[in-house]
Amino acid sequence: MKKFAAVLAACAVLSISGAAFANALVMNGSTTVLPIAQAAAEKYMAANSGVKISVSGGGSGNGIKAIIDGTTDIANSSRFIKTDEVKAAVEKGTYPVPFAVAMDALLPIVHPENPVSDLSIEQLRDIYAGKITNWKDVGGEDKGIAVVGRDTSSGTYETWQEIIMKKERVSQRALVVASSGAMLTTVAKNKYAIGYDGIGYINNTVKPLMVGGKKGSSETALDGTYPIARFLYMFTKSWPTGEIMKFINFVLSDDGQKIVAETGFVPLRVLK
Repeated sequence: MKKFAAVLAACAVLSISGAAFANALVMNGSTTVLPIAQAAAEKYMAANSGVKISVSGGGSGNGIKAIIDGTTDIANSSRFIKTDEVKAAVEKGTYPVPFAVAMDALLPIVHPENPVSDLSIEQLRDIYAGKITNWKDVGGEDKGIAVVGRDTSSGTYETWQEIIMKKERVSQRALVVASSGAMLTTVAKNKYAIGYDGIGYINNTVKPLMVGGKKGSSETALDGTYPIARFLYMFTKSWPTGEIMKFINFVLSDDGQKIVAETGFVPLRVLK
């Protein structure tokens, strides 16, 4: 009887464990979207004790690849899915569905002691292409410019290429970093560096620049006057159901959009 009771107890533990992880969700992708995803997951799990959500970064491209491969439930992305990615997904029987969950102003950043405060899109392009290499040529000190960029799997890199570079290649002398956090740290430590990051990452360790006289903010991102604004996305493998749908609805709700604002990004609508 003792052995039988032990077996029953073990089965009960397994049953409880299985039930506890029955609603396990996996999110992967953009490091820009990461603070929103982490904060939303924490709030959602606190309100839904039977749900476990794991969140990781790695870049928008890697998140979308995980959706295509079926290894994640939600892909966080700071760019829209590409045509070849859609084709690859459909060939595997996956039909990605995009949900815009926030907006972002992508800001050029420099060291706080840098006297430059405003650059045009053309100046930014020439700096990243290696045509302008000294700060004195854009109103700064007579010092070389240390260019910092993102890796090609990054949605932030894709946005910068599309809006700023316009098919021009980034100089091979640029230092490449793998995440939004690494970008912030790298620029903060180098008085002569320039980089770019999502508005939610900006703090007093760096100085954001205006672009063509326009300051990046929630207001200018929403009204379209800031030239480097973009949507941030969560992609699902198909039209979501069950816990995935509930989580997406939470992120899009007023409570979820308040989390977007609290993490420093731009809610999709003006919140009361």
